Amino acid sequence: MSTSTPLPPEALDDWLAVLAAGLDLDPADVPVGALLDVARDVAHGVARPAAPLSTFLVGFAAARNGGTAADIEQACATATRLALAWPATHPTETR
Repeated sequence: MSTSTPLPPEALDDWLAVLAAGLDLDPADVPVGALLDVARDVAHGVARPAAPLSTFLVGFAAARNGGTAADIEQACATATRLALAWPATHPTETR
């Protein structure tokens, strides 16, 4: 069990800058708002544990499709569309 304390919300930008640098990415290329929106929609529409996995898949798909801002936007839009449709297509009793 981890004894560290969670990252306070105001430190998010600092953490993302450090992580992006560690992954050799430009923080300006990370669409934080879009990714957080996907995570929110998936967590509320599908299941909380699906949120981090979904954002990983969004990034993976965007990278495989070229990695441009448009590729990221398309992957986010697809994930959001599917997450918002999930409750209607997968009733609670079958989830």
